[in-house]
Amino acid sequence: MDWLIHDYREDDLAAVVHLIDTTAELGQESVFSLAECITALTSRQPAVVAVSQGAPIGAALAHLAGDRAWVMRIAIAPAWRGRGLASGLLRELERRLVERRVRRIAYVLPEEEQLGEGLRNAGYTRRPAVAYFEKAEPPTGPLEGLMEELGGRLLPGDLWAKVAGMAAEKSLIERRVVSPLAEPERAARHGVRPPRAIALFGPPGTGKTTFARAVASRLGWPFVELLPSRLADEGNLAAALRTAFARISRLERVLVFIDEVEEIAPVRTEGAAGGMHGVTNELLKLIPGFREGEERLLVCATNSIRSLDPAFLRPGRFDYLIPIGTPDAAARAAIWSRYAATRADVDLDTLVAASELFTPADIEHTARIAAQSAFERDLARPADGGAGPDAAGATTDDYLAAIAQCRPTVTPAMIEEFTADIGSHARL
Repeated sequence: MDWLIHDYREDDLAAVVHLIDTTAELGQESVFSLAECITALTSRQPAVVAVSQGAPIGAALAHLAGDRAWVMRIAIAPAWRGRGLASGLLRELERRLVERRVRRIAYVLPEEEQLGEGLRNAGYTRRPAVAYFEKAEPPTGPLEGLMEELGGRLLPGDLWAKVAGMAAEKSLIERRVVSPLAEPERAARHGVRPPRAIALFGPPGTGKTTFARAVASRLGWPFVELLPSRLADEGNLAAALRTAFARISRLERVLVFIDEVEEIAPVRTEGAAGGMHGVTNELLKLIPGFREGEERLLVCATNSIRSLDPAFLRPGRFDYLIPIGTPDAAARAAIWSRYAATRADVDLDTLVAASELFTPADIEHTARIAAQSAFERDLARPADGGAGPDAAGATTDDYLAAIAQCRPTVTPAMIEEFTADIGSHARL
């Protein structure tokens, strides 16, 4: 991606007005006048601006009216048309509108022109008589209650950027999963069908849940986690799954996450524990219906992909089976640097070497222990003894002592099994 999108700022006004004015005759029309757009910008109505190399290249702005928002204009510099920027701007604008509890988003075009196709691809429905496009959003009214009932929520928008290290896994998920879903028009031009279901597998603590949440954050979609143990508490697990997916089907866009999915889709064997065949069969029936939605993604996670039923994992149900392993040296360095950011004298190379097989969760726990040690040392310092040179944050020795106390979650045997599973199960 060659641009960054940020909230409109006052110093963007001249550039955005220029974009709106100069692109009006280039198939980027609007029923709203330039003066109305300027009024919306100066009154701090929701707006986003795309920038490349410091120069604004696109903008999208809206006007709020109760629980409805009107998209007033999407303006793209001519050189950037047809590259997916309009989808990116619209997606980011929609995210801001949803955060303001907007229920319906509308876009009125003065005539049928090429932006209409993009709006249809983004989930808008054309109303009769005029080129009026409307899109319903889930967070308010009855559907808000449904979201609460499902335990769903919109996550902060910065979770993807906060994923430290794991560069290879992050790049793969960005290319295979996020980009086709975020830019469906662009993907369609190349015959790419956005994924509808993926499975993440790998040892415990490697960040599978973190990646699922980050994808929902990146897309700006509601995140709903289905917990097998909670569903089982309802008595009939198969019926509980059926009810949950029926409720989810009422949401126009959603990322559904099922962790430890082996609890509800284990390998089916003769004489298996009562009822599990029926539960697995029910889930196999539900996935095709879920896949029919344009803006839905099912993410399942497991520590042991070999324990899942082969019919559950086959192509047509899951588009990708993605391994999430322990961080390599470069990834551990990136993760350690986040926790050691307060001290320039921490020896990251030493920490990286000492923490082989540590998962991101292990490193976080170790960093917490080291920080606690530094805090307690500071508390024990005499009140008149001064801050001292080592008061601000944990030292290398603090981290090494914490590493020595911690037992890695992942064992060499787990790594051996995981490596074998990549060869036999991964589908990228």
